[in-house]
Formats: sequence, structure tokens, C-alpha cells
Amino acid sequence: MRRSAAEERTLDLEHLDPPEAIGRLIDFTWNYFLRNPEFLALLNTENLAKAKHLKRSTKVKSMHSPFVEMIRTVVTRGVESGDFRVAVDPVQLYISIAGLAFFYLSNSATLSVIFGRDLLKKDARDERLEHMTALVLAALTGKSTAAFGGAMPALKSMEHRVV
Repeated sequence: MRRSAAEERTLDLEHLDPPEAIGRLIDFTWNYFLRNPEFLALLNTENLAKAKHLKRSTKVKSMHSPFVEMIRTVVTRGVESGDFRVAVDPVQLYISIAGLAFFYLSNSATLSVIFGRDLLKKDARDERLEHMTALVLAALTGKSTAAFGGAMPALKSMEHRVV
């Protein structure tokens, strides 16, 4: 948990245009999960234990508060600039982003069999990242990917990509 919180603080979302900042957040979350499959396993285990260990932590909330505030700042700037049509709760936004990534990755073995395609191949992972970005930005902006010229602007400058 400390490692993810430390990496989250390096995102520097405040200096990006709001749609690009959200795109970077999605990219970071997706690629953090890809680079750290043990983190997903840890989350699963801790959830099965009803967060027994997290409840004893005195640091977990303070580690994530700056991250939530960073997202809140981006959303507020996006609404103020007219980039975003809605102000959303930053915690709900992050849970939605993490959920889009987590479900796909934690269930990729069964979903790959069910849908007859390898969901962990590079093009499938890239397609998923683009889909998640388009979906979240459409919800925030009210625009479809077509309004972004077919390619999400937030994907142009991503630094954390897994190859």
C-alpha cells in the first residue's frame, strides 16, 4: 500500500489539462495493476479477511488523503474550465477507475475463456486502456471518443505504459 501511495504522489496531475490528467490517472492505475499483480492478490486477500489488517493501520487514510485531494482538484478545475460537465466525488471516480481495471485483470483467465480471446495480449490490454479512458472521459465531459478525434488525447503522453 505504501508503494502505491508513493507512486500516486508522483503523478503531478495538477499541472495537466483536466482531461489529460484523468487520462494519466487511468493509465497509471491500469499499469500499476499490470506491473504489480501481487497488489491485486493482496487486495483480494484483504477483502476476504474483511479488511482486518487495514482496520488496524493508523496510516492508510492519511496516505490516500493527498491522492483524493489531487483528484478533487483536477475535477474542480475541469468543471471550472468547462472541460467537465459534472463534478463527481473523487473517491467514487477513483473507485470506478480502479474497478474498471481490477475486474478485467483479476478475472482475465475466466473472461478470456468465456469470450474466446486472450485479454492479456498487448493489443487487448491497449484496447482496454483506451476503452476505460474513453468511458470515463465521456462520463465527465459528455463527449464521445468521436469528439476527441477517435483517439483519446489523454493517451498521447502516457509515461507508465507496460509493454
